Amino acid sequence: MSAAVKLACEHVWKLFGPEPERFLRAHPSPAPEQLAAAGLIGAVRDASLAIRTGEIFVIMGLSGSGKSTLVRCMSRLVEPSAGRILFEGEDLLEAPEARLIEIRRHKMGMVFQHFALLPHLTVLGNVAFPLEVQGVERARRERRALEIIELVGLKGRERYYPRELSGGQQQRVGIARSLAVEPEIWFLDEPFSALDPLIRREMQDEFLRLQNVLHKTIAFITHDFDEAVRLADRIAIMQDGRVIQIGTPEEIATAPATPYVAEFTREIPRAKVLSVRAIMTPAAADGFAGELAATTKIEAIARRVIDAGRPFAVTDEQGALIGQIEPRAVLDVLVASPGGDRG
Repeated sequence: MSAAVKLACEHVWKLFGPEPERFLRAHPSPAPEQLAAAGLIGAVRDASLAIRTGEIFVIMGLSGSGKSTLVRCMSRLVEPSAGRILFEGEDLLEAPEARLIEIRRHKMGMVFQHFALLPHLTVLGNVAFPLEVQGVERARRERRALEIIELVGLKGRERYYPRELSGGQQQRVGIARSLAVEPEIWFLDEPFSALDPLIRREMQDEFLRLQNVLHKTIAFITHDFDEAVRLADRIAIMQDGRVIQIGTPEEIATAPATPYVAEFTREIPRAKVLSVRAIMTPAAADGFAGELAATTKIEAIARRVIDAGRPFAVTDEQGALIGQIEPRAVLDVLVASPGGDRG
C-alpha cells in the first residue's frame, strides 16, 4: 500500500512577465510561441507531482529547467501563476499569510546550495536561530540545538563560528538548522553541489544516515543523475519548465520517456540502478548459493554472484522465494554498463 501524499502540485504554472494570471485565464494551456508572443517566460509549465510521506523525491534537470522555481512554488517563496499546491490536503495558495508563516516556521525545513549561515553566530546560535524566531525560550532551544548538532556529527564544535569550519561542516550546520524545527517536509536545493567531490560523497552518505534515523518527507533538487540514483526513492525530471517523467531510478534508467531523459541516464552504470528483481528468472534450481532480496542493487551483489558460479534464490519482503538470479545475467548487466565491470 502506498504511503499518503504529503505534498502535491496540480497543474502549477509560473510565468514571468506582464499579467501572467490574466493571460492564463484566457489561455489555460498556452504553447511556447503564445508565451513568447505575450512577452512571458514559462519557468514552470503545467507541472503536477505528488510527494509521499517519508520518501526522498528528487527533482532534477539542467540549469533553467524550472526545478528550483517549482520547489519555491511549493512553499510559496515564489508565488505560482496558476494551479494548486496541496500540503496535507490544504491548498497553500488559498492560505492566508499568517497561516503560511506558521506552516513555514513549524512544518517546513529548507537547505540551499549556499549555506547562508549567520557569520556573527556560533554553530549553536545558527542551529537554534529558527527556534528563537518561533519564540522558544533559550534553555529549551539550545537543548534542542545541541541534540541536532550531535545528530549531524558536529558535537564539540558548538562554539565555533562559520569561518572556523570547513565547507562540509558549514553545510552540516545548514542541515542542522533546517532540522531544528522538526519539519514535516524538507526542501533541499542542490545542497552539496558547492562541495568538492569527496566531501560531496561524504555528505550524501550523511544525508542517507540521517534519513534512516528521521524518516523525513524530502524534496531534493539536483542536476546530477548519479546523485539522484544514490538518494532517490523516486525522481521527477524537468525540461523547459515541464515535468516530463516521474519514476524510480530503475524505471527511468530502463524506460526513459524521451530522448532528453535517455541522454540524462546514458552514462549511469546499469548495475547501480537495476535491482535483482529486474533480471531474475523463475526459480528452477535446487541448492542455491544463497539468498538475495529482490530490491538489492546489482552493483552490491555482482562480485558475490559471479564468484559463486551458481544461481542465487531471490526473495520478496516477506522472505518468500520469487525467482532466481544467474551469474550470466549479472555479467550481462556489467558488460552493458558504461565503464564495464564495477562490481
